[in-house]
Amino acid sequence: MSRIGIFGGSFNPPHLGHQALCMMVLEAAPIDELWLVPTYRHFFGKALSDFDHRLAMCECMLRPFGERARVMEIEREMASEGRMLDTLQALQGRFPQHSYRLVIGADILQETHRWHRWDLVVDIAEPLVFKRHGFPGGDLPAPPEVSSTDLRARLASGQSIEHLVPRSVRAYIEAQGLYLGKSEEGAQQA
Repeated sequence: MSRIGIFGGSFNPPHLGHQALCMMVLEAAPIDELWLVPTYRHFFGKALSDFDHRLAMCECMLRPFGERARVMEIEREMASEGRMLDTLQALQGRFPQHSYRLVIGADILQETHRWHRWDLVVDIAEPLVFKRHGFPGGDLPAPPEVSSTDLRARLASGQSIEHLVPRSVRAYIEAQGLYLGKSEEGAQQA
């Protein structure tokens, strides 16, 4: 039985904080493989860039980890509403031979009352919590503080994102012309 870390998020765009966290989980946590699960639709209604672009950027970000990490399209396949419980149950149904840990930040521990059936989420995938500045708790060190929201704003205003995202992600963003001149409200069309 393989132990799988499940790291869900918008990844809009993925950045060095995400990549650093992947490295910490793969090297320091009791898991064998890490699966990134980009959100297809954000449960709380947050505007997201095109799923295919976010998926491709996640794949770029994970390349250095080889077969130890992969991107799962399960939320698109399910046309998910963005509920982690649904995603975990689908993964568990498709891959019953694995055990799961949910990779979350300590900030999420303050929001579990907003999650659908958090009690069942924890039953399926015990949380593996990384520290977040300003929030108590965490099993893993805090990754570098980088914000996807800040990155989108920087790109929209023509500022550099060098040293904030992996080179492969930056190259993809530039090649596709993503987030350029787009406001937060326009993120859905990016």
